[in-house]
Amino acid sequence: MMSSSFFQRGEGQTLAALASLCGGELRAPSAGAIRVDGLAALKDAGPQDVALFDSPTYSDDLKLSRAGLVVTSRRHAGLVQDALSVLIVRHPQSAFGQIGRALFPQAVQPVSSEKVGNISPLASIHPSASIESGATVEPFASIGPGVAIGSGTIVASGAVISAGCQIGRDSYIGPHVSVQHALIGNKVILHPGVRVGQDGFGYAPGATGLEKMVQVGRVIIQDRVEVGANSAIDRGAVRDTVIGENTKIDNLVQVAHNVVIGRNCVIVGQVGIAGSVTMGDGVAIGGQTGINGHVHIGDGAQIAAVSVVANDVPAGARWGGTPARPVREWIREMAVLRRIGQSGRGDERDDG
Repeated sequence: MMSSSFFQRGEGQTLAALASLCGGELRAPSAGAIRVDGLAALKDAGPQDVALFDSPTYSDDLKLSRAGLVVTSRRHAGLVQDALSVLIVRHPQSAFGQIGRALFPQAVQPVSSEKVGNISPLASIHPSASIESGATVEPFASIGPGVAIGSGTIVASGAVISAGCQIGRDSYIGPHVSVQHALIGNKVILHPGVRVGQDGFGYAPGATGLEKMVQVGRVIIQDRVEVGANSAIDRGAVRDTVIGENTKIDNLVQVAHNVVIGRNCVIVGQVGIAGSVTMGDGVAIGGQTGINGHVHIGDGAQIAAVSVVANDVPAGARWGGTPARPVREWIREMAVLRRIGQSGRGDERDDG
């Protein structure tokens, strides 16, 4: 039967080479010549695979493992049986990521099924569009007037790039992505179904009901940003919506008009960011969090999942809850409420 993997294994790497790549230490240096070429979960890993062990929670899986290399910290290395090769590193998850990129470089960024640099005759491209040599345009993509696309960029099937938009080099515009009123940098990845540059949600009460507010700003997406499937980034109303360099946005995230997000931010799935929010650099937002309009979140702040941010968050703060407040305060309040709930159990009566 044909292999069901979509990422074929290559020649692999020696354990010595992987240790050097990660700045780690092999528990048995004599194992350095062993070669591995795959990644797998602990319990599924075979002698050709690298597996990650970063928590004692997976100790039972570890006992079943036949991995060719286990990546772990010095703290947990003693839990790994002597029969397995061990790579000891300071940050196991980061090292495992480095190894993955070395073993499967083709999985780092989406690729096209078309020949590199091919412009499909089935694509719709306006004569005034400028497409650099080396760009790839797949069948049924639509590229409007005045669009500029850089070398190495892939525009996938069904994507729509509207008039005047600019896309830098080595970017990926996924299937059925729509881009309007936007300037996009280099090495940006927009996964399938992403919507960029549509109207923001703006209405004002008028004599006949709700009246639409015009949205005449742009979307600016800087270099190395990645946006997950089916996320939406609205264009600005009177200022630009901006996504800073190297920020990573998960699937199903809503970024409203006039939002400015700094560099190296992480925004997890199903987050909703209302209009005119400003975030500093290095902000992390947990999944299913809602952020109220016009809020400022300072550099390096972290917001716990399933929170509601209604007020400004200081730089470096860790907040959570509904409404969000400092994590220690939130945890204390939850502990008090739990004690109150438990103390009342003895008074409960069954009226049946």
